[in-house]
Amino acid sequence: MSQAYYSHRKGTNPNLSGLPLPEVVSLFIRVYEQMRADGYFDEAFGYECVDAGHIEGNVRDIELEILLAVRKKSLWPLETHAPGYSEDDFFDVIEFFYQYASKPIEGTYHTWNDCGMHWQTFNKSQGQVEFCKKINSVLSHYVGRFELSPAGEVLQQPEAGFEQIFEADIPSKDKNITDRLNTAVLQYRRHGSTLDDRRQSVRDLADVLEYLRPKVKSLLTSADEKDLFNLANNFGIRHHNDQQKTAYDAGLWLSWMFYFYLSTIHVVLRKIDSERK
Repeated sequence: MSQAYYSHRKGTNPNLSGLPLPEVVSLFIRVYEQMRADGYFDEAFGYECVDAGHIEGNVRDIELEILLAVRKKSLWPLETHAPGYSEDDFFDVIEFFYQYASKPIEGTYHTWNDCGMHWQTFNKSQGQVEFCKKINSVLSHYVGRFELSPAGEVLQQPEAGFEQIFEADIPSKDKNITDRLNTAVLQYRRHGSTLDDRRQSVRDLADVLEYLRPKVKSLLTSADEKDLFNLANNFGIRHHNDQQKTAYDAGLWLSWMFYFYLSTIHVVLRKIDSERK
């Protein structure tokens, strides 16, 4: 929500923390139906003509396609099953529809009985961008903090203040760095990521820092550099032995370590990049 209205500024709005799942699913259905009426799913799912009846799209049986893709029954049609969606169901359906959204570009208007536009040309990438925009406007109202990525995957939103670090380019062409970094970030932010998933993400970031350690040594004092790796080596991240310190809140600790290591890697990479110029 881009503007804070009166009841939000005053703190009296009953939904300050967001809307519950059933209400957000209801918003999603309305947005989907609008996009379908505007032709964004005509290429995939077809459309209705007053003369010819149903004109098939690329997907002849939507329910079957969802079953094959998601391995779940009772997700389609929306008007029947969406009110009972779990959070997992909801996000599965969002990701499924992302794959089939395409923006209508050219077509002809069927005037008989005001039938409407019959689209023949579509742009898939533009349709997916628009779908992301619409869906994120819906998810922004959810009590859970999630967003649909440009790649069509529902991810947890970054912690407040860290939004830009996920949007920033990685100033390196070394795949030993970029691939491991991207994998760690994606695994950490995925919907339903477990503590083990997050621990692996932190471990991957620590491995990237280990790869960059010669440069880290030149940027930090010996004590600071030792402390940086002590976090991963002695707090149940990279090693498993009876010397590890594990009596801490894993959720909070892993979140702090993830953002700390990710920020440190970006600083180190930018320092390396600046020295090359």
